[in-house]
Amino acid sequence: MSQIIHETDATFVDRREGGPSQVPPSCERRQFANSHDELSPDAKELAQAIDGYKLRHRRRFITFEEMLSVIVSLGYHK
Repeated sequence: MSQIIHETDATFVDRREGGPSQVPPSCERRQFANSHDELSPDAKELAQAIDGYKLRHRRRFITFEEMLSVIVSLGYHK
């Protein structure tokens, strides 16, 4: 016969619920990079515009359509 091993509930911590004991993350995860230091001036302008968009719209990640709207707002066109 096979033996069934039961784990106690104490071994599993469900962090999805949140709660008073949870500490918020110390840094925000970024969709692209945490720093724009090594970018060209044009790329830095785009990165800052995307970051601003995400802050205004309370979005951590953006869609391609949203990215296109940011690019067009900077004056780029096809």
